[in-house]
Amino acid sequence: MTAGARIEHLVTSGKFTLDGGTWDVDNNVWVIGDDDEAVVIDAAHDAEAIAEVLGERTLRAIVCTHAHNDHIDAAPELAARTGAPILLHSDDLPLWKQTHPDRMPDGELSHGQILAVAGVELTVLHTPGHAPGAVCLYAPALRALFSGDTLFAGGPGATGRSYSDFPTIVDSIRYRLLPLPDATVVHTGHGETTTVAAEAPHLQEWINRGF
Repeated sequence: MTAGARIEHLVTSGKFTLDGGTWDVDNNVWVIGDDDEAVVIDAAHDAEAIAEVLGERTLRAIVCTHAHNDHIDAAPELAARTGAPILLHSDDLPLWKQTHPDRMPDGELSHGQILAVAGVELTVLHTPGHAPGAVCLYAPALRALFSGDTLFAGGPGATGRSYSDFPTIVDSIRYRLLPLPDATVVHTGHGETTTVAAEAPHLQEWINRGF
């Protein structure tokens, strides 16, 4: 791990709402940085709790892995508190507008884009399927992948609702995530971490099951 850079984690709780349904959810929020600056991946539910973890550090960006409401509901408040820009892939703007019709993101994420913080580079990987603009963030210096809801411990993210597609998410995992080094730790949007090595053997099983 790069000297000074670290990964911090908190879990926030709230509601996920889509297609007329609402569910209670716990979300993983990831903070990557050092004692001076950081980025937040997925500002979920509780801007105050996230701000407490940040402390006096400069927040360089609020990165959205996708625009389901449970991953972005606290983003505008956190941006107002810190002055940090909200970054989202443009393909997820229709989902974003369902939650924040009067507040657009501040910048776009694109495949291959590099975000730098605390001496660490985070490479944006466009991984559609769970949502059209879903992205993952790969930090080779930290041996870490922040997968949002694209890949969990045990399988792909859900694809049974609007804006999602199972063959697309399988292709995203197959071609964008599984080629990463086996030791890469996958920090997910919900639940426990996993590794690329742990998930790779199950690809054909996911396909056969239509996971």
